[in-house]
Amino acid sequence: MADDAALWERVFALAERGRYSTSPNPRVGAVLSDGEGRIVGEGFHDRAGGAHAEIEALRAAGEKARGATLFVNLEPCAGHGRTPPCTEALIAAGVRRVVCSLEDPDPRTSGRGVRMLREKGLDVEVGARAEAAGRLNEFFLVSEREGRPFVHLKWAASLDGRTAASGGASKWITGEAARSDALRLREEHDAILVGSGTVLADDPLLTRRLGFARSILPHRRIVLDGALRVSPLARVFERREGSEAWLVTAEREEGEGESRRFAPFFERGVNVIPLPCTAAGVDLAAFLSRLHRLEVRSLLVEGGGKTAWSFLSAGLADRVTAYVAPLLLGGDGSPGPLGGDGFPDPAGALRTGPLEVERFGEDLRISASLARRA
Repeated sequence: MADDAALWERVFALAERGRYSTSPNPRVGAVLSDGEGRIVGEGFHDRAGGAHAEIEALRAAGEKARGATLFVNLEPCAGHGRTPPCTEALIAAGVRRVVCSLEDPDPRTSGRGVRMLREKGLDVEVGARAEAAGRLNEFFLVSEREGRPFVHLKWAASLDGRTAASGGASKWITGEAARSDALRLREEHDAILVGSGTVLADDPLLTRRLGFARSILPHRRIVLDGALRVSPLARVFERREGSEAWLVTAEREEGEGESRRFAPFFERGVNVIPLPCTAAGVDLAAFLSRLHRLEVRSLLVEGGGKTAWSFLSAGLADRVTAYVAPLLLGGDGSPGPLGGDGFPDPAGALRTGPLEVERFGEDLRISASLARRA
């Protein structure tokens, strides 16, 4: 026997199995339960193009699906995408009741799945474990609702808020456990971005190194450099299997000069993306829209301070994660995680949602969603 709480715990445990593999699709787990609360079938969505969680649960249940209740963290799909709609399969299998956490914002479903099931006589409830379901699929939900990737700002800093020492050294502020967790974040995001200052100072690779990611999408390593200051020989532009290197820069007049300017990057296989400029720099909204059209659902911004501020001040950041080390670096010229003009008064500052805090060795990881500015 199992009560609803145990069934939901199983749903989310199943959905978590797709954390590093489902993009551009959501993470979904599904459990079928009989009238006595026993699990008769379960499944999860593994990769885009593969069977959805509901279909896997139906296969596992077989004839026991008839009259069963489905617990699932997202509305069953109603449209044809890479796979047929789950609603039709649930109806054909004779499922009696569906309890889901959230409506799917994908316009091919977006409430249609619930309506179709109800029209066929199924009892459908929406809203159970909605907060947990929203956190699990925040990449997908923001991307579908806003037409851009979810933007996640990440940095490592000392307790006094410095991301590097006064001499410029930043390796290593945090310990090995925190750095390993930061690498894990790369595995679950579709793309990673840094500004030109980070490339010039640290010459990073921006690679995934843990082997968790199994998405059908290539990993994008992106440098934001409006003034084209970085060298085409920077390590981030090295060719990597399953990965693409991008350079996002300011658009200039087309012509032979423009081609010559980008030629060294083209020779290294870099995708150069010239974009219009606003008063604040490269048009980030246009850039994010382009990423979204390529099915990029999440972007991890690793620095530096000016780059992080550009997303934050444009209202285009959704979550911030800071790894904080028990160090005091000091220094009038030592950089911090956010640059730019800043907010002139605390009353007008951007507030975060509730803090999520976890310890990694001696360091803390502090993460929070970002509130929308009016």
